[in-house]
Amino acid sequence: MLLDPENTLFVRGAVPMLLMVDAPVHDALPLLTAPDGEVPRCGGWSIVPRLTLCVVEGPGDHGLVIPAFTAPVVDEAGDHTASGDMGDWCADAEQAGGAVVLSVDRMPEVLDRPALLSSGTVRGGFMPAPA
Repeated sequence: MLLDPENTLFVRGAVPMLLMVDAPVHDALPLLTAPDGEVPRCGGWSIVPRLTLCVVEGPGDHGLVIPAFTAPVVDEAGDHTASGDMGDWCADAEQAGGAVVLSVDRMPEVLDRPALLSSGTVRGGFMPAPA
């Protein structure tokens, strides 16, 4: 399945994050419970971060492809964000060994990682990148 890059937000950081809206895999992802901020591993799922395409692969027939080159990327730095670069996001994911992938009902107006992780409505978790 193809996910429109307009329905994504790639967030740079020590452990990068991918936010998705209207993802066709939303119901297949586990409900996220991370009240202490520790994001659990998303069993059976992986992410292949590349400059032009980002692949989120799940168990069975679940998965999606995002044309990443045109997707929005932001740098998370304290309370503000600035435009980022997909190459840098991919480097962050390589360093972290994967990324936190979250499927949300709507894109947040303010990027608040603790609020996202404790909302009780977000699905996903940490997805490893194949070595």
